[in-house]
Amino acid sequence: MGRTSQRGKLHPLAPTRKEEETVKYLCFGYYDKGKFDGMTELERNAMFDTCLAYDDHLRASGHWAGGEALQGPETALNLSWKNGKVATTDGPYAETKEQLGGILVLEARDMNHAVQLIGQHPALTYGNIFEIRPAADISEIVKASEQRGERITLDEDAHEGQRRTTT
Repeated sequence: MGRTSQRGKLHPLAPTRKEEETVKYLCFGYYDKGKFDGMTELERNAMFDTCLAYDDHLRASGHWAGGEALQGPETALNLSWKNGKVATTDGPYAETKEQLGGILVLEARDMNHAVQLIGQHPALTYGNIFEIRPAADISEIVKASEQRGERITLDEDAHEGQRRTTT
């Protein structure tokens, strides 16, 4: 990972050993669009470079399980169910100063470890906020659904969104 050595010093983190049980945490990164828009190109590049270097560090130490940056909030589309059909609304769901900028999936031993890892992310020094949530384990729900043998399938011949139950 060539980028890591060319960027600022990173705090050492012990790799997650494969035999050590970990939990996936979804880390939602929020940013102030006004502040971001007010940054110079040089400031933005410095922020991107340090953040990408830390992401490389999380990969190398076995804590990175995935992640994606998001396009701007003006590209958001919300779907909901109203009056028996899907309704769409442009823009982000919440009218707030902070906007969701990306999602990082982290492997950590527990919430304290996740806080330790994300607490070192350089994006925080630029005023960004991270919300950390453990991923839900729905394996028991899936297993119970499979045991019931009941499946909900889309009926291609019926109206959009109509469902039928098969056994």
